[in-house]
Amino acid sequence: MKLKFLFPFMAMAFLVACGPSTKLEKSWADPSFNASMKPFTKVLVIAPLRDVNSQRIAEDKIVMQLQKGVVGIQSYSYLTPADTALTLVESKLKKDGFDGLIVMRLTTVEKSLSYNQGSYYGGYGYPYGGYYGYRGYGYGGYYGGGYSPGYYSEDKTFLVETNFYSISSRKLLWSGTTSTLNPTSLDQTLGEIIATIKYELKKKGILAK
Repeated sequence: MKLKFLFPFMAMAFLVACGPSTKLEKSWADPSFNASMKPFTKVLVIAPLRDVNSQRIAEDKIVMQLQKGVVGIQSYSYLTPADTALTLVESKLKKDGFDGLIVMRLTTVEKSLSYNQGSYYGGYGYPYGGYYGYRGYGYGGYYGGGYSPGYYSEDKTFLVETNFYSISSRKLLWSGTTSTLNPTSLDQTLGEIIATIKYELKKKGILAK
């Protein structure tokens, strides 16, 4: 096979390997809110994730992604330990011009087993390791071919729920759950979740486009 024919397949494999692992599983929007209504302009961001550092990272990243058309404020920089009474917090938010509230939280981690098929590999350029190499013995072993056995691996799917509330009406306007398969980087995973959520909120008209 000529090299020029390999490039499209290599490119496809690269795109699949680097593709996002996060997707929107389900969402709900308040039918009373429509795109003709005024979008929200100042929101408080709360992301009570697994620890304080993760919360700060998540809230910083959400605020950074909200730049266009809406001001986001991190809860860790706005709320204090004394802010425990809901009515007082609401009054404080309204006084400071907040009209929306974003709450992102990890709801569960689902674990599952998946089987990875074994594979044959060849030597000296033969696709199956030479004559009879596809059977995993014989000349295939002699010429450098062999067999990589299959194995089980544990997959972890992280489910994150994001809710958007109207402060003035105290109503939930939008809720969505995203799933991320085997996340390896908090920063990358948060980026994928935020991009997915922001797209949905803009599509519904809750955030300015």
